[in-house]
Amino acid sequence: MARSSDQASPDRTDANAAAQASKSAIWRNSAARYGRVAMALHWLTALLILIAFPLGLIANAWPYETTAQFALKANLFSVHKTLGIAAFFTAVARILWALTQQRPGPLRPERKAERFMAETVHWSLYLAMVIVPLSGWMHHAATTGFAPILWPLGQGLPLVPQTPAFAEAAGAVHWLFTKILAASVLLHVGGALKHHLLDRDDTLRRMLPGSRVSVSGPALPGVGTGRAGFAHAGALAAFVIAFLAIALAPALLTRDAPVQAALAADDASVSGQSVTEGPSWRVEEGRLGFDVTQMGSTVSGSFADWSAEIIYDPQAPAERRGSVAVTIAIDSLSLGSVTSQAKGADFLDVENHPRSRFEATIRETDDGHVADGMLSLAGAQVPVSLPFRLRQDGDRASAEGAVRVDRRDFGIGESHTDESAVGFGVDIIVSLDAVRVR
Repeated sequence: MARSSDQASPDRTDANAAAQASKSAIWRNSAARYGRVAMALHWLTALLILIAFPLGLIANAWPYETTAQFALKANLFSVHKTLGIAAFFTAVARILWALTQQRPGPLRPERKAERFMAETVHWSLYLAMVIVPLSGWMHHAATTGFAPILWPLGQGLPLVPQTPAFAEAAGAVHWLFTKILAASVLLHVGGALKHHLLDRDDTLRRMLPGSRVSVSGPALPGVGTGRAGFAHAGALAAFVIAFLAIALAPALLTRDAPVQAALAADDASVSGQSVTEGPSWRVEEGRLGFDVTQMGSTVSGSFADWSAEIIYDPQAPAERRGSVAVTIAIDSLSLGSVTSQAKGADFLDVENHPRSRFEATIRETDDGHVADGMLSLAGAQVPVSLPFRLRQDGDRASAEGAVRVDRRDFGIGESHTDESAVGFGVDIIVSLDAVRVR
């Protein structure tokens, strides 16, 4: 009896090993079909893309005339971005897994043209699945505020500057590859249906769990493992990095022009007034910007195109040291991802009010200087007093100031009555360096 028991042990061991191997085999690809890991990653990626893609289209088209609409638009974009990030990591995992696995070969290898088209669509799909969410992520990181990604890991990306030029370039790449992704998905689905409905072979069933597959033709070698897999992975990564580097490098090298681009001479007649006579100063460098709260986050905006006429005489009476007239091209506004909305009719209404003007007299107080004047913006004129610090060294001077205004006083965003969505207060921030010219 002992000998019988000893003789049975190797059989049981072999049976257990075979069972374990069989269980392990269902997770990996074979010559006949895809394994469960490949299936799970394939269908999860498909699900994320099929939800995120139309959600992005809906979010883009959603109106924002009211606070409720604006909040819903932001939430739609947040979900779209979050699903996009999930699709990116899922696609990367899918590609890495595929590069370590054999792949079931075509059931009709003699159709060389069909095989070439299938491979072309296959790799364009892989590239688009990576570049679309990655470029969208870069566009998000290059802007501020509005529709955050719904996760606790921050909103920025290393090496991605928060500049309009980079955001525009990343957005263009995102737009282009969404079209490539859509075309690749349609061709991929069309090919699968063609095999299933017209050829009536097992091409589609090999990616369906629980389907019975009968290999009707010789299977060609798949992508493989080892050096071949690493070579394909390296080639794919190198292409993505090289493409993004070439597409985005000009934006990385671009620097904002020094502040003021000269405006047309007739802009000085916005309010029909002129500056005080006295020593004139020319702005050489500076920034004209503002901060506003959106959905609980501070968003910074700035104007690239503005000019200033400054008269200042430190020997003049304290109550009237000089005057300033600033003219702003509103269309030069940059406000992160909501620049186009801010220029719209419900906010700054650039089409009807392309210029803004601030004219003020400068007085000196015990705490510094104040520019008291009238701000013309979006068709309204509101008195504004801008306190600022002035530092003068001979014929050179610098000034920094800030003032809070209420957007409602200018009729800006009147339909957005919820301050938690779009803040009422707007902090105008000015900094400049000037040189005396006469």
